Amino acid sequence: MLNPDPALCRDLAADLADASFRSEPLRARWGVEADDAIGRTLRTPALRGLGDATDPQAVLARLLIFGIAQAAEHVAAALPRLGASGLAALGLVRIEGDSVVPIAIVRPQSFHDDRGPGEWIVAADLDEIATGGGTLAEDHVLGVGGASLTLAGLQLPTAAGRVLDLGTGCGVQAMRARRYADHVTATDISDRALAFTRMNAAFAGVTGIDVRHGSMFEPVAGERFDRIVSNPPFVITPRVTGVPAYEYRDGGLVGDALVQQVVAGAGEHLVVGGTAQFLANWETTGDGSGLDRFRSWVDASPVPLDAWVIERESLNPTEYAEMWIRDGGTAPGSPAHDRLLAAWLDDFASRGVTEIGFGYVLLRRAMNEPTLARYERLPQPIPSEGALGSHLAEALAAHDAQVALDDDALLERILVTAPDVTETRHYLPGAENPTVIELRQGGGFGRAVQADPALAGLVGACDGDLRVGQIVGALAQLLEVDESALRGSLLPAVRGLIDDAFLRL
Repeated sequence: MLNPDPALCRDLAADLADASFRSEPLRARWGVEADDAIGRTLRTPALRGLGDATDPQAVLARLLIFGIAQAAEHVAAALPRLGASGLAALGLVRIEGDSVVPIAIVRPQSFHDDRGPGEWIVAADLDEIATGGGTLAEDHVLGVGGASLTLAGLQLPTAAGRVLDLGTGCGVQAMRARRYADHVTATDISDRALAFTRMNAAFAGVTGIDVRHGSMFEPVAGERFDRIVSNPPFVITPRVTGVPAYEYRDGGLVGDALVQQVVAGAGEHLVVGGTAQFLANWETTGDGSGLDRFRSWVDASPVPLDAWVIERESLNPTEYAEMWIRDGGTAPGSPAHDRLLAAWLDDFASRGVTEIGFGYVLLRRAMNEPTLARYERLPQPIPSEGALGSHLAEALAAHDAQVALDDDALLERILVTAPDVTETRHYLPGAENPTVIELRQGGGFGRAVQADPALAGLVGACDGDLRVGQIVGALAQLLEVDESALRGSLLPAVRGLIDDAFLRL
């Protein structure tokens, strides 16, 4: 039983700090190659780097990061304040004779946002690195993984009053949100997850997080928030006997219905102008694309919602099933794997699913009619996928500014090309004029936009000196085209470049 006693948590955090139990010192100790291997769930290279050392850092790394039992005397020496008995009292280990046996992981997790770098100590249930594989318990509480880091990086780094972390898990999203919010409410259906959230907040000395038990929006019925963040249990899982339902990833509903419920409930729990950000899966069937289905959920919301939905990847049913069966610890090629794969494929076939999309969702409660409805696929590599929050905030603000301007007002504005925008021109051998002009964004989503000579010329002239109308007039003369027609073709493209942060108002 976890016991997130604040005093014990403070003692452990202090002992870990004294032992240099931090990301950079540990990485330096076992090396970059071994650290990269940890990301692939391989611990042997790092353990070789630690050798047989019995100093506090080595003992605690083997015990708390890699899940290897350690001698009680060495653990006691490594934790002078807490001791082995205190670690057991927290519910993170059990003492068996002269050995201390881990029953949870405790790992350093570094991060960087607009307020600078930081690091937390994050506890969660033993994972594949610590156990060496095997099937997970259905109430397993996940630590910080790729999806967690992605969502944390997507969070808008702007001030907020009240934030809801829906399905908090180990609490990392709540702690990230608290850096910008006055108060965070963290909910989860798992009591064990909530205990880890309390514990991790105590390790970090983070206050102002209200932890509540319950499913979906039930714990916050009737309440509204400035922001909602969620890494919900969106994994599509067959609802048949014999298929495990893991609390951290499976919402208990058929298909992508849980994501539909998040969309339906988000708007009613946001203040006007409030945003919801979450990760999701959605199904594509013979009736239409997954993004079109998602759009229908947004359109059906009882309150008006702006929407920006980005599909980062899509998998066919077999690829999707294999990924999540492996995630649960069932090895490919085994009879259990074959049985689970058949159940997944039968489930998808029953709904005519041909593809499953994964991506990011940003919803915003509108005052009246929505002005933003972006549903796009961005499969390309992104320069800084783990730090997109600032770009999203900038793009939202730019969108709001440009939609408030009619064409005449936009022509009077002075625009500036963002410093990360570059231009590439492609020529056929011997050709005088380019066949393709490409504008590329170095940051943000790393977008590439094909431009005609007029649009490229406008972007090149946006250096803060001339109004848009002046640039259009000069281009019309240079290209010998009708100015009114050129204005009509350029302004929609200019608005799109403002939305994507190529051009700044």
